[in-house]
Amino acid sequence: MSPGVTADERAFAVKLLEAEAACVKALAVNLGAEFHAAVDLIVKCADAGGTVLVSGLGKSGKIGEKIAATLSSLGIASHFVHPAEAAHGDLGRFRAADICIALSYSGETDEVVNLAAILRQDQVPVISITRGTTGAGTRASLERVAAVALAIGACDDPELSPAPTCSTTATLALGDALALCAARRRNFTDADFAKRHPGGSLGGLMRPVVEALRFVVGSTLKTVPDDVSVAEACRLSETAERRPGAILLVDPRGVLTGLFTDGDLRRLVERDRTALDRPIRDVMTRNPGTLSDASLVRDAVAMVREHRRDEIPVVDAEGRPVGLLDVQDLIAQKLIREG
Repeated sequence: MSPGVTADERAFAVKLLEAEAACVKALAVNLGAEFHAAVDLIVKCADAGGTVLVSGLGKSGKIGEKIAATLSSLGIASHFVHPAEAAHGDLGRFRAADICIALSYSGETDEVVNLAAILRQDQVPVISITRGTTGAGTRASLERVAAVALAIGACDDPELSPAPTCSTTATLALGDALALCAARRRNFTDADFAKRHPGGSLGGLMRPVVEALRFVVGSTLKTVPDDVSVAEACRLSETAERRPGAILLVDPRGVLTGLFTDGDLRRLVERDRTALDRPIRDVMTRNPGTLSDASLVRDAVAMVREHRRDEIPVVDAEGRPVGLLDVQDLIAQKLIREG
C-alpha cells in the first residue's frame, strides 16, 4: 500500500467502485424493449440525415457531452445542447429529422423537462434517461413527455457520496451502449472510424499497417531465396537504405518461408563460427508470425505485446512479403513504449 493511503481509505474506494459496478450490472440485466426502441430512433434519425441532440444540466450535462462525442465518432451526427440556452435561441438547432436524448437522474430538472415538452409539441422525439419510476409508482415529468423512457434505477447512495457517482457512471454506460448498438446496426466499420480519427495515437492505431511500413519490398527491402547460405543471404539483403533487423526468406514462388533476424545471426556465430556457410533454410525461423496487408496498426501492436516480436513480416493474400514492420517504428510513433 502506498504511503499516505490508509486501509480505511482503500476500503471506501473499493466500496464505491463496487457500487458503481453493481449499478451497471443491474442496468445490463434489465435492458428491455425500451432500449431497442431507443436504438431504432437513433438509427432512423441518422439514416434520414438528422442530428441526435443531447441535453442535460450539471453532471448530467457533462455526461451528455461525452455521449454526443461518442455518437459523432461513430458516424452519427450529434452535439450537445445546454437546456437553459435552448430557450434563448438554441431551439433553432432542432429540425424535423432530429431527435433528443434528455438526461436527468430525478427526471424533474426544470430546464430539461421544459425543453423536452417543447420538443414534443414540435413532434421531435425525445429519449429520456432517468432513474425511472419511484417507489410511489409515479413517473417522472421527463418520462411522461418522452417518446422512449430509459431507466438506470435508483442507484446513488447518499451515504457514499453527496455528489452523483453511480448514476453518472450508469448513464454514461447506457449512452455508450446506445451509440455502439446504433453504429453496429448501421454497419459502421473500423475503416469508417479511422476516417474520423486521423490524429493522435488512436488515429495511428487505426491506420492500415502498410502505411506504417518503412521497409517495403521492392523499395527499401529485398527478399532473399531460402536456398542460399547464411553469408550469401546477408550479402543479398543489403540495400543502400538503413538495414532492417531481419531477412525475409522466400521460396521460388516468392512466398515467405522464414525469417532470420540479427539476433539469430549473433547467436549462430557465437555457437559456431563456421556456420555462415550453412544453408539459411536450416537455421531460419520457419512459419514466422505474420500480419496480412489488410491488417491495422493496432493488430501489429497487439502482436508485439503478446508475442514480444521485434520484426513482423507483412504478407499479401498469397503469402508473398510486402514489407517488414520494425518495433522501433511503433516506438517512434509512440504507439508502444520501449522496454
